[in-house]
Amino acid sequence: MTAVDGQTKIEMLSFEAPKIRLLRSMMIEGNAMQVLDFAAFPKPEFDLPIFCGNFFSTASTNIVVLDLNPLHDVISRRDYKEKYYDSLMTLGLKYTELLPWGGKLTSESIKFFSPIVIWSKFTSSKSNHEALYSAFMEYYKTWLELMEQAVEDTDPSQIMCNLEAQHRYLTWRAEKDPGHQLLKRLIGEKLAKDLLRNFLFSGVDELGSKTFLDYFPEYQSEDGRINEKRSVIGKSFETRPWNAKGEFVGNNFRN
Repeated sequence: MTAVDGQTKIEMLSFEAPKIRLLRSMMIEGNAMQVLDFAAFPKPEFDLPIFCGNFFSTASTNIVVLDLNPLHDVISRRDYKEKYYDSLMTLGLKYTELLPWGGKLTSESIKFFSPIVIWSKFTSSKSNHEALYSAFMEYYKTWLELMEQAVEDTDPSQIMCNLEAQHRYLTWRAEKDPGHQLLKRLIGEKLAKDLLRNFLFSGVDELGSKTFLDYFPEYQSEDGRINEKRSVIGKSFETRPWNAKGEFVGNNFRN
């Protein structure tokens, strides 16, 4: 696609594989910015994390989110954290030192991130870009290895649990993804919404029937519509809310 400015290019690719429901990428190339939005969603027969790489870059600034987003809540589900993340903390600590915490992250958003998430803002430099590239390659290789080792669930109740967890994730991202405003500016509201729901977070209209307010009733405003604020609780984390063991310590922080 070409943006309304006639110059910015948007390229999209998507694939599926035996264990992957959707692997997709979107690249935006403009005169003043570059964007990569890369994700891999497992099929519901697998409780694998969701691979997530979101990079926004200009000549001076970079905003980065790189993670193996947990399918199930790692704060309340210790079994899920132990299964996928305890063995990855060394990897996470390696890169969270090179690419430090990027500032405030809302308490609503934090539930969709893992203890090894890289959320960072930094100036453009060769060393920073090399660190980011290395992190992306290692995180993606790690996710691919987890996928290769994954054993298919045969319990219908567990498959339904995985399906609903992924649908909840897609519903949150399709509604609250920070890239929506950029897409709206580039291609208009109608196409931006279509791109979010039918490509970036494909499955939000097919994997389940629950609405955003079904999953997140705290966002319902007095007129019954969705509150457009990123956070309604008002709590955010200015520093990493996990310790070196991957234990969530954010409840000890003040707003």
